[in-house]
Amino acid sequence: MEELGRETSENKLPFNNLYLISGLVNGLNKGWMYLGSILFMILGYVFFQLLVFFPLLDRLFQNGYTRSQVEQNPNLLFDSTALHLDKNLVIALELGMFVFAFFGWLLALRFIHKKTLISVLTGYQKFRFKRFGFAFLLWAFFLTLFLGVNYFLYPQDFVINLNWPGLILSFLIMLVLMPIQTGLEELVFRGYLVQGLAQFFKNGIVPLLICSLLFGLAHMSNPEVKKYGWQIMLAYYVCFALFMGCITLLDEGLELAFGIHFANNIISSILISTPNSVIKTYSLLEAKSENPQTEILVWFLMAGLSFLIFIRKYRWKNFNLIIR
Repeated sequence: MEELGRETSENKLPFNNLYLISGLVNGLNKGWMYLGSILFMILGYVFFQLLVFFPLLDRLFQNGYTRSQVEQNPNLLFDSTALHLDKNLVIALELGMFVFAFFGWLLALRFIHKKTLISVLTGYQKFRFKRFGFAFLLWAFFLTLFLGVNYFLYPQDFVINLNWPGLILSFLIMLVLMPIQTGLEELVFRGYLVQGLAQFFKNGIVPLLICSLLFGLAHMSNPEVKKYGWQIMLAYYVCFALFMGCITLLDEGLELAFGIHFANNIISSILISTPNSVIKTYSLLEAKSENPQTEILVWFLMAGLSFLIFIRKYRWKNFNLIIR
């Protein structure tokens, strides 16, 4: 039945990809609606920032920071050390912005587009939780393996500084709020915008390239960009987005990309904290320094192995799905 639907769709629609078709046939798809939905998302994000901005700014001033210092380094607003606040409170505030942004976008999706969330999540009738779980476990395994090897070879580069109550609370906060943060990024950059732009370009590859660049640019305010340079970090973020976008189009749904992204954020945050982490949690290990070049090379290895495993496990053969 599914293949019959695909064959029928190919004769009437510009796509043979169930995921892109889902964006076309569900709800309303006027250009202004996409702009309105992104605006609602931004408004939700900004509204929460305004709620916490002045209290956090005032606390920085009380701790001796000046306005010029904050203007030069806005990341101080969510730096637990500078604020003299517990890391877990700051984590909750950081992720809270994405909760507000998600509900702003979701309201627009429901009442402006008249679309269902499932139509942006997958090209199938139900979210494929087994795929999500497999991708999560696979990426978590690679992350743990890499960290274990790195610790075994260079133990002097790490500090064990366990705080079990803090670590458990960090994990619980991340477990509840991180799916919303990673889910929103996947839904917007690998789903919603790709589906929308595909209707204009009549293919999947151009929207994938555009949205991957947008994903990279959206992360240019992260602390590691200032530390290591925008060139290397932009290349990393764009490559990450291209990888995630390709498996989304090949698998005709966000399940695999969502699983990888969630594992990447929560597992890495709980296992190790680094001097330039975006979200600083209580973790098992603390790294004294970072080597972004090595980490990016390891990431390419992990991505390549994951891609080969997915091809074999899910029997991907129609690579035209990335294009059409």
